[in-house]
Amino acid sequence: MPRPSRATAAWRLRTLLVLFAAGLVAGGCTTTVAGSAQTGDGVVVGAVDTSVVHGSDGSGVDELATAAMLDIQSYWQDRFEPSFGAPWHDLAGGFYSVDSTDPHGPPPPCVQQTSQVEGNAYYCPSADSVAWDRAALLPVLREQDGDGGVVVVLAHEVGHAVHNRLGIRPAQQERQPDRFPTILTEAMADCYAGSFVRWVVDGHAEHLRLTRAELDRALGALVTFRDPLGAGADDATAHGNAFDRVSAFQDGYRQGPRLCAGFTVTNRIFTQDRFLDARDAERGGNLPFGVLVDAITPDLDRYFGQLVTARGGRWQAPQVRTAPGAVRCAARQGPVGFCPGAEHAVEISPQLTALHSRLGDYSTATLLASRYGLAALNALGRPTEGAGARRGALCLAGAYTGDLLRRRQGFGLSPGDLDEAVQVLLGYDYASRDTAGKALPSGFDRLSQFRAGTLDGAAACSL
Repeated sequence: MPRPSRATAAWRLRTLLVLFAAGLVAGGCTTTVAGSAQTGDGVVVGAVDTSVVHGSDGSGVDELATAAMLDIQSYWQDRFEPSFGAPWHDLAGGFYSVDSTDPHGPPPPCVQQTSQVEGNAYYCPSADSVAWDRAALLPVLREQDGDGGVVVVLAHEVGHAVHNRLGIRPAQQERQPDRFPTILTEAMADCYAGSFVRWVVDGHAEHLRLTRAELDRALGALVTFRDPLGAGADDATAHGNAFDRVSAFQDGYRQGPRLCAGFTVTNRIFTQDRFLDARDAERGGNLPFGVLVDAITPDLDRYFGQLVTARGGRWQAPQVRTAPGAVRCAARQGPVGFCPGAEHAVEISPQLTALHSRLGDYSTATLLASRYGLAALNALGRPTEGAGARRGALCLAGAYTGDLLRRRQGFGLSPGDLDEAVQVLLGYDYASRDTAGKALPSGFDRLSQFRAGTLDGAAACSL
């Protein structure tokens, strides 16, 4: 849906495939962030010796980073050879903690001044090292996305070290940009991060503990550090939108590092599209709530009517109720609900307007599509309560979203809309609620179901 053109807020990872004044290449990621330190989630178990980190001040954020780096290397010691047939070699250049506010501090490899690390974390292939800014990056990551956000970002950076060991180096990327575009290698790094986090969640890490509940917040780092609107998949610094980044992470989490290494430009789908973003900006921003509802409901009726009819069902468009106090039978489903039976209605509460203003118009569209998904299940004689209905509502909302993405014309979709869908699915369980109000509790699982429908269509939804 249209929205204002926006520069990515202060928090966005960008690739450092640029030549610094010293003539060195940093093959990692960067962002510029500002904020204050907050207490983390406590994912570190026991004391950690930060003296193994060059330049560490022994602070809490460095303890977290040290624990993460030690466990990340242990993971690769355990999984690299079984996955790729060669032994893992720990980072020869080690780890560097940098206070970017200290102009006299020693710079890490790949830069000449500490100020060049401000708000950044990156892998330096020439030194085989990882550096981070403990002053302006890690504290903000903890505040925004919890300790798990720090872990995800550092695991992503070591993912670039995995590339290096597998022969994907900056020089090769420069020689073969069509084979190894930046967005592809960044997706690989996100995927490797997901494979490591699964190892932590499964309880194998020595220093870190992360639960599935904490994983949802950690995934916020990939949402926060998505590319801005207007960035194309072919940009030299592209990392992907939120949908693409979370998708790569989930693939690694579920299937492991061998899958990540097999990503190619032919087998990987990237939804980022400069044309769609530009058109989105031209339309002038998010549609007002009432305009969005009036515009999308006929399109939802068209899509789900065709879907139901093609499967032998009889479709009847639900009545849409938006008046204050209209929500009666659907109250347990959140700000928008589907009422089966005699009422056969989609009821919208004023709460949805507030969510629309906070997250954007496609968050509203995603929730509406999920309720139409329940209406489609009902029309096909399928249950609208139970685990199958919860998964089906999400998958069908994704299938509708994928249809919009493929159409590109008329009532179309932009990659920025996918970011809004990811945010509402990670942050709220409304789209997964069945008609009894029961939901899938995990944002990770909600995104997985939605993603299946988006990429594979209604065929993925077990209709």
